[in-house]
Amino acid sequence: MSKIRVLSDHLANQIAAGEVVERPASVAKELVENAIDAGARRIEVDVEAGGRRLLRVTDDGEGMSQDDALLAFERHATSKISTADDLNSISTLGFRGEALASIASVARVELVTQTEGGAEGTRVLIEGGRMRDVKPAARPRGTTITVRDLFFNVPARRKFLRSEATESFHLTGLVTHYALAHPEIAFVLTNNGRESLRAAPAANLRERAYQIFGAEFLDNLLEVGGGHSTVARVSGYISAPRERRTTRDAQYLFVNGRYVRDRLVSRALGEGYRTVLPHGVYPAALLFLEVPLEEVDVNVHPAKTEVRFRRAAAVTDAVREAVRAALAAGGYVRLTDDAAAREIHAQGADARNDLSTEHGRVASGWDALGVGSGDDAVAERGSSQFVAGDETPGGERSGVEATRRAEAESLPQQEPIEFGFTPPSDDELLLRASEEFAARAVATPPTRAATDALARNAGVTSQEGRENVAGLNALNASQVASADELTARRGARVESPELTNATGANSSNGNASPAVPQTTRGASLPPLNSIAGAMYEVEIENVSTNIRPLYQLEESYIIAIDAEGMLLIDQHAAHERILFDKYRKLEQTRAAESQALLLPETFDLTPAQAAAFDTVAEELETYGFSLMRLSGRTVAIKAVPADLPANEARNMLAEVLETVDAERRGAARESLRERVAASLACHAAIKVNMPLAPEKMRWLIDRLLHTSSPTTCPHGRPAILRLTTRDIERGFHRP
Repeated sequence: MSKIRVLSDHLANQIAAGEVVERPASVAKELVENAIDAGARRIEVDVEAGGRRLLRVTDDGEGMSQDDALLAFERHATSKISTADDLNSISTLGFRGEALASIASVARVELVTQTEGGAEGTRVLIEGGRMRDVKPAARPRGTTITVRDLFFNVPARRKFLRSEATESFHLTGLVTHYALAHPEIAFVLTNNGRESLRAAPAANLRERAYQIFGAEFLDNLLEVGGGHSTVARVSGYISAPRERRTTRDAQYLFVNGRYVRDRLVSRALGEGYRTVLPHGVYPAALLFLEVPLEEVDVNVHPAKTEVRFRRAAAVTDAVREAVRAALAAGGYVRLTDDAAAREIHAQGADARNDLSTEHGRVASGWDALGVGSGDDAVAERGSSQFVAGDETPGGERSGVEATRRAEAESLPQQEPIEFGFTPPSDDELLLRASEEFAARAVATPPTRAATDALARNAGVTSQEGRENVAGLNALNASQVASADELTARRGARVESPELTNATGANSSNGNASPAVPQTTRGASLPPLNSIAGAMYEVEIENVSTNIRPLYQLEESYIIAIDAEGMLLIDQHAAHERILFDKYRKLEQTRAAESQALLLPETFDLTPAQAAAFDTVAEELETYGFSLMRLSGRTVAIKAVPADLPANEARNMLAEVLETVDAERRGAARESLRERVAASLACHAAIKVNMPLAPEKMRWLIDRLLHTSSPTTCPHGRPAILRLTTRDIERGFHRP
């Protein structure tokens, strides 16, 4: 007897439902996408009991005839594709033909549809995958699909559904995503008879974002525009660095109008904020990628929330550079020369344009450092002659060297100015060093060690002066990179000649500037040894009670000592732990101290935050908040905890509402209280870059030693690091 058998259509549909129908939001996603593909201009979603009891999607699209309405529930029946070649250029949201068949196999489904100008509509009723009734019906043009009792015939799947609040959260997030992706369509979401979201047709994304998130969210957005037509066009908005989130829930990502959960795009977004946002903090984003259809595969998963890019690295670069450019336009970062050069190269500029642009950038760099216009003209002439030289490798090199020598010989030389016994200022020393450096930049470029030696020889001692000299080295390095690109030697290391040539080699006519003294030529200090690996987190049982603060490092860390050696204490993490324990004790005493606001502060919640508000409002009032739910999604803050600065109240409340996401909302109440207490402690604690008096440092250490876990903050990060005396002795190679 054969062991292999063909499954029945009903069983195959239930298996497919396990992939397509994960939860009520999965059903809503398929139905909303079908409505958008049908050309709907208005979509209404009605939900009861988190979608388990009822989920209805109504649209005014093109509708279906009776024959199409019956075929729609067959497996792999679709109007979106017809041949295998269509899979290479999918432009619609739905195309697999599995959704309606899978949904109908695990629920009671009613379809009512009508086409434009049709004599009558069609009503189809299916229960558990079996056709129950087909008859005429009356309705305007469009389609209404009602899904009742989801998983009524699959109890094993039904028991894995989350709470009503969790499922409502997912449904709200889904409708929000597609309302943002299609601002031209009106969306209405009703949850248990209460309207959760209403968005009229909008002219553009910015107007739709205002409808959903409010004016305050809009004020913190930066417009994004960039990418490349052959790889990915990037558009949308990102948040300014001051708008911080502790989760990625506020990141709305779309590829060709399709809502996706893509790690590659999310990671590229995070890389764009590198050095701007601290670890564990995420930006808000409304990012839209327009990718050529043949460059992206949306047929990776039946749920169609994952995509695969043919040139993933190029897409990552496009997103990162677009985000970085938006931050630079907002004044939050400065685009580096390397990033600009990559952008020019990606846009298809030829090597000559690349080089002239790079030389112009170097010339502007001299101007920013105070170099005269004569030097700018020299740099420009050198650039033009360099491009006009022979393009063969040998001729190019000889032409460049001859031009550079001619320019270097024609430079006017300034006699050294004697200052007697009065030492020159850093500004004068920097100007002298920059003039000398600029005059020979067109000659052989120096190495980093040469530039460092030049700074030391000039006598620049302040940190600012050394950073400016280092800027000269960075500008010259970009010039070298351009020459490498033109000669097809990208990535090859450019070695400079002797330091004497880099900083003042004698010219043929003997007219040379003062050279670096022989005693400092090529000299560089050896790197300092680091004992960072010797520092380790302190165990609770090893915390000493006799800790003496010595100094505050960078106004962020306390350097202290005890009997075993040196301690480094994070002042923010330490104060977080102190406040966290304090707030946890308030749960027993119920005596939270509040400060009333002179004028209540109001702000609008997002649809997802509004769904979470009722869950956490009672807990927030335990810690000293006084909140009032006004009409719609507006909330008023009338009082805040005594320890919390009033200007932090809104950020703290938004953070709590966003961290109470789908899965966590089903967690125990004790876990919810800990998250609220940890978030409140974080916003009320002493910040970094805040100077502390010795008495304040002593108070902070004493209170930290009496907490439940003095070595970590409420989020699990270390609060104290130790460097023992023995580790210090090993670092100095002492026996």
